[in-house]
Amino acid sequence: MTGCLVQPTPLLYVRSLSTLLSFLLVCVLPPSLQAQTYLKPGFDKGEYLEVLRIAGHIADSSIMGDQPPPPMQYQFEYRSAEIGLKNQWQIWIRKDQRVGVISLRGTVAAAESWLENFYAAMVPATGSLQLNDSTPFNYQLAESAAATVHVGWLLGIAYMAPGIAERIKSWHQKGVKEFIITGHSQGGALAFLLRSWLHYQTKAGALPADITYKSYCSAAPKPGNMQYVYDYDFITRVGWSYTVVNAKDWVPETPFSLQSLQDFNTPNPFGNVDGALKKQPLLVRWYLNHSFNSMNRVTRKSQKRFQKYLGRGVYKQVKKFLPQFKQPDYAPGSNYMRAGAPVILMPDEQYAKEFVSDGKNVFLHHMPVAYYKLMLRQNL
Repeated sequence: MTGCLVQPTPLLYVRSLSTLLSFLLVCVLPPSLQAQTYLKPGFDKGEYLEVLRIAGHIADSSIMGDQPPPPMQYQFEYRSAEIGLKNQWQIWIRKDQRVGVISLRGTVAAAESWLENFYAAMVPATGSLQLNDSTPFNYQLAESAAATVHVGWLLGIAYMAPGIAERIKSWHQKGVKEFIITGHSQGGALAFLLRSWLHYQTKAGALPADITYKSYCSAAPKPGNMQYVYDYDFITRVGWSYTVVNAKDWVPETPFSLQSLQDFNTPNPFGNVDGALKKQPLLVRWYLNHSFNSMNRVTRKSQKRFQKYLGRGVYKQVKKFLPQFKQPDYAPGSNYMRAGAPVILMPDEQYAKEFVSDGKNVFLHHMPVAYYKLMLRQNL
């Protein structure tokens, strides 16, 4: 039949309207609202308990003792080989295939694992480590040239980060675009540095830009100096990184920290003490100048000792396990600071009955199970 006008059915109208609305939504809504997101900013008690179950699952029981129960929402997907100074990491994927967890193992009962902690000299947060004769690890963990980090934990990241990046890209292709970065103890310190590395890798175009990261650093030591911490807290601002601390745990108080005059932002009043004292009476000027110079000398000497023993001294031991690792140039500072939004677990009477110190178990309040039981009772 010719010259026949076919009338559109109501179903065609519905389909056309649906297509038009979908097109308009894609054009009008920002990318952040177009895609479904599963991780949300802000501390999530259930989220932390689940990643603590994962972290406890891969902890060394010879050090950490009893562990929390197995994770409920996530299934194990991958475990790396032991690399570097006995470092290891795992990937767990949520059962709905929407969120991945990258869990970095903490210290284990091996000399090289402990050396990674004691190798506490600082290096610039942007630079290169020569892992062996043919493998440099070029890295950026902060914008500021004044930012510095713990060299031992950076060495751990140098061995793990390339493999982690490949797994992230692989799961991204499968549709997983949200990842939690976590670890307990040394694993928490490593999680700080890994999160920074992922940020700057993404900024450089080496990782997909549509990935969301959230961090839970549990019982973690201090990862770097103030300028590094400023950078870390800035890139994870508004609820995307948390550091959880048991108030009785000594590990988050480490490494030893030393603030010297060189650690202050400039300009500051300490750079021209002589000029500031000129208007003071002679006796006052002499006393204050003498006191100031004495304190300044003490911090300088202490810094040199830190670098000697925790840098060059420990490096000699590290080299026994990584014979081709080239000693880096250390940064002049040891002003370690805490990073991440703090969530403090305050022990109560029930905790005091459960965790009674015998003076021998120095990790009593550091164990994942201690954190787990305390968090269960928190009204968050």
